[in-house]
Amino acid sequence: MPELPEVETVRRQLDPVVAGRRFERVAIHDPRLVRPLAPADVERQLAGERVESVVRRGKYLAFRFESGRVLLVHLRMTGSFRHAPPGELLAVDPHRRAVVTLDDGSDVVYRDVRRFGTWTVLDPDEIEPYLGRRVGGEPLSREFTGAALAARLANRRAPVKGAILDQRAVAGLGNIYADEALWRARIHPLRPAGTLAGDELRRLHRALRAALLAGIERQGATLRDYSTPNGGRGEMQHEFKVYGRDGEPCDRCGTPIEKTRVAGRGTWYCPRCQPLSGA
Repeated sequence: MPELPEVETVRRQLDPVVAGRRFERVAIHDPRLVRPLAPADVERQLAGERVESVVRRGKYLAFRFESGRVLLVHLRMTGSFRHAPPGELLAVDPHRRAVVTLDDGSDVVYRDVRRFGTWTVLDPDEIEPYLGRRVGGEPLSREFTGAALAARLANRRAPVKGAILDQRAVAGLGNIYADEALWRARIHPLRPAGTLAGDELRRLHRALRAALLAGIERQGATLRDYSTPNGGRGEMQHEFKVYGRDGEPCDRCGTPIEKTRVAGRGTWYCPRCQPLSGA
């Protein structure tokens, strides 16, 4: 599933080509994308809207319109966008779910192999209540301090990995960058979150930001389906320290990376650098 670095990369590439442009035509080919609404109703809602900007909130992309309304997109597992200059849209694509034609003649294509992605149109007074129930602090914002992270993890008995995967605790974090951050912080993923001491929490705070920034710098990780709107691939998969590397030597100490399961997710860690006993 695309995580914060992948979604932020998509946002950075989409914003320059859609900001200031009007949705000339909208064609939704897959009813699942907008259910329970009918595709024709959503097409009518979006046609004629002019984009003010594309922003990110957690793993959500938000097309903010000058009208105040928002098209909120969640890519889920395999959703992606592709920007096609005028006349370059492929004639046939079995995974194309929607096409927005902009007023400059170019197309913004939404593709989704597994069809789990969602498009939701929200009125101005619906935006914050909708997002507020689903996502918490942005880990790259000024408000996301070490103290803020400590408050979110205090008294949590859940394993720290499960706790930081909670989108209301750390918006946009997913399985890949949780493992990478915990390795950077030298914290075992099974440690109960509420047992982390002050220095460990400070290390985790720094590590979360560092792992996410590294992912953004490399335009995310392409493991299978993820691609950028200009057709490129992410490069972060070549920089993983633990994720997907079971049996390979730790870059820091040489100990073979091990795999376990935490909160139902495959989890990779170094048993020497990240001892379960903690500090």
